[in-house]
Amino acid sequence: MDLVQVVHMNTSNHECSYADNSTLEKSVILKSKEALEDAIEDYGISHGFSECFKLADLGCSSGPTAFLSVTNIINSVLAVCEEKNLKAPTEFQVLLNDLPNNDFNSLFKITPSFNSRLQNENGGGGKSVNCFISGVPGSFFTRLFPSKSLEFVHSSYAVHFLSQIPEKVLDNNKGNVYLAKSSPPFVYEAYFNQFRKDFTTFLRMRSMEIITDGRMVLTLIGRTTSKNCNVFHDLLAKSLQDMLVEGLLNEKDVYSFNLPVYYPCTNELKAVIESESSFTLDRIETFEVDWDMRTEDEIIKSGESSGKFIAKIYRAVSEPLLAGYFGNTCLHKIYERYEMHTTEQLSKERITSFNIVVSLSKKGNN
Repeated sequence: MDLVQVVHMNTSNHECSYADNSTLEKSVILKSKEALEDAIEDYGISHGFSECFKLADLGCSSGPTAFLSVTNIINSVLAVCEEKNLKAPTEFQVLLNDLPNNDFNSLFKITPSFNSRLQNENGGGGKSVNCFISGVPGSFFTRLFPSKSLEFVHSSYAVHFLSQIPEKVLDNNKGNVYLAKSSPPFVYEAYFNQFRKDFTTFLRMRSMEIITDGRMVLTLIGRTTSKNCNVFHDLLAKSLQDMLVEGLLNEKDVYSFNLPVYYPCTNELKAVIESESSFTLDRIETFEVDWDMRTEDEIIKSGESSGKFIAKIYRAVSEPLLAGYFGNTCLHKIYERYEMHTTEQLSKERITSFNIVVSLSKKGNN
């Protein structure tokens, strides 16, 4: 299975699109906003901003959340300039990156409304905010931008994806789709080794593209302990087992399926950053978010149970991957079972994500 072709979110015309089911990602972006603002303020105070401020958002996906991050960055730059009496950029160049099968078309369709809103919010007093947006399809494990061309790089909920599923994991993680309590120790080691290799490559590529003292803020799913696993993937494993027992999927397919993600703990993340050595780690913090962050009134008003709400969020990000492996015919039944197991799990505990946000600055000797 070619991961470059299947790792993307559901498109805007899908019945369960990412654009309509990305409230979790929006919540994460808002939670990490303070780290982003502090990084931009520190950068501006250090040496100001160029006339054309160049920024990239990696793993941008599609829908409103892609422009939420961009809006936060641009507004932060303008706010710092006003507060600290710095010369503001006259132009912003925004480079939106994701894999080639990302729904760039829907992203570009909402670009005019984004620019219009940006002008209305920041273009008062005769000023204008010129923002030039481009799409950059490609893997962030490769070079994407010219050397020393970027001042700021942002990524949310992307760098925990791997370039490939570790070979040692294939057919050796029976009954699981990711790291689980029953996974053999060598499966943990294989996943971490792949992450260390991929994240090192990611940092090395960005070190060539970011100017000296340029900043990078990354938010990703993490874990609190060496064997703290993620229940939302365990629910998928249960759903696939149901399908196997019912004769709707075959044993070989179910037992060889594993997810191309790795959720590091903070110490692992720090170690890789230090070892690669192109960046200084300025800040690292953690926070949790509920997968169903709605209020009780919002739940009642929507008429949608928490189990169904969470299943739709999970489906929006995982369906293309499952379709690429199992085909399209059984997908509805998989997610029906996922909703059932999610509802059962919620009767015992909340379903949350543990997140890590890191703020990095590019060293001058690379």
